[in-house]
Amino acid sequence: MKTLVDPDRRLARGVADIRRRYQTPEAFPAEVLAAAEEAARRAPTAHVDRTAWPFVTLDPATSTDLDQAFTIERRGEDLLLHYAIADVAWFVDEGGVIDAEAWRRGATLYLPDGKAGLYPPILSEGAASLLPSGPRPALVLTVAVDRAGEARLEGVERALIRSRAKLAYETVQPADLPPDFEEFSRRIKAAEARRGASRVDPPEQEVAADNGRLRLQFRPRAPAEDRNATLSLAANLAVADCMLAHKTGLFRVMPEPDPRAVARLRRSAAVLKLRWPPMASLAQFERTLDPAVPEQAAFMLAVRRAGEPAAYAPYDPETTPWQAAIAAPYAHATAPLRRLADRYVLMAVLAISAGQPVPDSVAQAFPRLPAVMAHASSQAGQIERAVIDLAETILLSGREGEVLDAVVIDVDERGARIQLCDLPIVARVAPAATPGDAITVRVVSADPDHSPATFALAR
Repeated sequence: MKTLVDPDRRLARGVADIRRRYQTPEAFPAEVLAAAEEAARRAPTAHVDRTAWPFVTLDPATSTDLDQAFTIERRGEDLLLHYAIADVAWFVDEGGVIDAEAWRRGATLYLPDGKAGLYPPILSEGAASLLPSGPRPALVLTVAVDRAGEARLEGVERALIRSRAKLAYETVQPADLPPDFEEFSRRIKAAEARRGASRVDPPEQEVAADNGRLRLQFRPRAPAEDRNATLSLAANLAVADCMLAHKTGLFRVMPEPDPRAVARLRRSAAVLKLRWPPMASLAQFERTLDPAVPEQAAFMLAVRRAGEPAAYAPYDPETTPWQAAIAAPYAHATAPLRRLADRYVLMAVLAISAGQPVPDSVAQAFPRLPAVMAHASSQAGQIERAVIDLAETILLSGREGEVLDAVVIDVDERGARIQLCDLPIVARVAPAATPGDAITVRVVSADPDHSPATFALAR
């Protein structure tokens, strides 16, 4: 819910309350801003010159905190991705005031009216961002992808790069991109299908005006956006394999949805009139979904919320870290401007690539990071849920007393979880029904100052 259209600013008051409720940081301390200004003037001195390489960035048009730039070349049957990642560690002194503030925050938080950044803007949207306004220090990951779509990390180096263009999902043309951009994406997606991965990227929700009323809709994902995501996917898979091979690191892990969650999703699919073949697994069904179809986009969001959330785990010789949606070991390394953990993962593979031991400060950070990242992720999830509750309540405002069709998708100690049949809204009522029941509910309250909306069984 990062993008919201807010006609008449009906959401603004509620979002301000959400910021207060979840103690979203409003500004950086003066000493952190002063240190960031000084760090921004730091000249790259440990970086090889790669400014001749044709790097470009591809992001939403309004983005200024650019973590990644890329170029792709062929080497025989392999495709080589040169993936430049913002060298945040060059600007942030371990144990300094910028570092300490980043550990307090954990990650950038996104709200409809802006974001609370992990690092001060002079770094995250200036000196460390891979903007095309001049040379920037970066960590360049070279990832080889074979014909089968298997990715391996061939090297990491500190380099000075110059982005040729700031491309946008909404306007990019094929001629703007490396010639093998589409083939790279095809290979990675083919490998995903062979692994049985169930990764889906649901579109963002937004609220738009329609003849004076608000409605919840989905922002379509551009094809270039989906293809761009395969670059990070390939790099993060290769980084995870590299760290596992060297018995170190921090990994992204997530279990499969449990049978009860899958049963709820089957009921949600029925509500949305989606045909999920009885013998098809969740992963198989997910791969057939089209985010451009609103009902299927709504189901993709339901999948994201259905299971246990992903978490971070340090290397453990007794277990293999597993990310169920990816169907492989996985790491986060490609968004250091927005996630604290990525900075340390990048420092680990930089050392490994140079044949050096992982620095003690990095190795010691890995066991500490899961709790910090879990707190940041929990806060982000609570904010997202609160914003969705607010948007849903505004959509129902003025409809108190209306009777709406719904289906019960689950029952637990907190009541019955229902999904409305004609609106992409999930809510709760008293547990006077069983999963799968078609029911009617009455809108009891829909006050944006007291979201979420409440319902009762219609008699």
